[in-house]
Amino acid sequence: MSLATVHSRAQNGLNADAVTVEVHLANGLPGLAIVGLPEAAVRESKDRVRAAIVTCGYEFPARRITVNLAPADLPKEGGRFDLAIALGILAASAQIPVAALAGLEVLGELSLSGELRAVRGALPAALQAARVDRALLLPLANADEAALASAVRIHPARHLAEVCGQLHAGQLESYVPVATARIEAALDTLDLADVRGQPMARRALEIAASGSHSLLMMGPPGSGKSMLAARLSGILPPLSEDEAIEVAAIASVGAEGFDPSRWGRRPHRAPHHTASGVALVGGGATPRPGEITLSHLGTLFLDELPEFDRRTLEVLREPLETGRITISRAARQADFPARFQLVAAMNPCPCGYLGDGEGQCRCTPDQVSRYRARISGPLLDRIDLQIVVPRVERAMLIDAASHRSESSAQVRERVVACRRRQLQRSGKPNAELAPREVEQFCMPDAAGKQLLENAMNKLGLSARAYHRILRVARTLADMAGMETPGSLHVAEAVRCRQLLRSA
Repeated sequence: MSLATVHSRAQNGLNADAVTVEVHLANGLPGLAIVGLPEAAVRESKDRVRAAIVTCGYEFPARRITVNLAPADLPKEGGRFDLAIALGILAASAQIPVAALAGLEVLGELSLSGELRAVRGALPAALQAARVDRALLLPLANADEAALASAVRIHPARHLAEVCGQLHAGQLESYVPVATARIEAALDTLDLADVRGQPMARRALEIAASGSHSLLMMGPPGSGKSMLAARLSGILPPLSEDEAIEVAAIASVGAEGFDPSRWGRRPHRAPHHTASGVALVGGGATPRPGEITLSHLGTLFLDELPEFDRRTLEVLREPLETGRITISRAARQADFPARFQLVAAMNPCPCGYLGDGEGQCRCTPDQVSRYRARISGPLLDRIDLQIVVPRVERAMLIDAASHRSESSAQVRERVVACRRRQLQRSGKPNAELAPREVEQFCMPDAAGKQLLENAMNKLGLSARAYHRILRVARTLADMAGMETPGSLHVAEAVRCRQLLRSA
């Protein structure tokens, strides 16, 4: 037989689009041509495939070989099609049985020796293979990741020769995954008990975790802002199975790949302030996920917020509202989820010691104003909680034993209970409520309405700030077990938005 077909998957954003690898052998001058919009790495696969086939002791056909990657208008990239092309050539030249490839999808990059190397995006490919009821043949290094898609049949392999031997025998080796640790046990080891003092910051952290609200902390160097931010993930509710799969699938297509040891943990990303806008939202000629997508269902920590380029920060405005980011290029478009929880930290002035009480600050009012103006009003308006984190008293640091704080586990119990109330009421955290849902679920009592109206008039709050205050007040009421937000909840929600401006 001079024609063979092998099924595979291309990576297109977070999707794993089906690709049919068609291999045809014809008479003529020997050569190998790959068609179907292959990019450079795919075109180079002919040299890897040739060397791998010969090294494994098989014959590379001295015929005119045409490899078609269909559909032809879908861009193909990477070495993920190497194994499929090699098996197609061997099947078309009758060196392995064609029937053994039926009901099988193939992924894997080949080394010159025939060894199989891992590819990105194995989990999305496994999820799609399960939907069409096909088994997945892939490198052993990707097996644990692909096995998270529990409905798919996995056939891992280390070497091309091993694959061919199993196809000849008519029995591919099945994979028995190592038992995955339960999500409840996969919690961060950083503990809130390590934080001394800072009752207001700890309170704000619990509010943020309970309602999935964004948080900005301002304080002098060494006050514990980064320490607090790193512990937010440890008090968030555990991911559900579906959410854990979604997080793992995003990590699978990222540059770092999926780490099985992070299974079930909410992501925590902390890019440096020199990061570009593309690094944050994603992009490139072939759109890849950025930091806001890699922190989906987790936290994105931006330390030294005013040091980020202003244009870089402005790209956060849309995903903070919508929870998604669409990256458009001339030839293709990719849509990525971005329901991240923003946590940011900044100093009160360029030197960092304004209002510290130690008298170290020498910044002029104009310098302070320019420094804070690096954060635009529209972006600041989208941050629910804005608090000041003062310096910790020295006595509290020295006498640590007498100032033990609540642990993350204790706080997490309250957060989980509070989040459960929100999910039972509206099916989502309070921070994600739409304006119509805010009117339905978050309206305070008469005293709360009057207080909020006075705050709107006196402080000149925007309509966005109005809705965000109501969402925070709803979270505070949930934390207190109240059916309706009261004036105390509204007052605390307003105060949490005004601390930065009054500092």
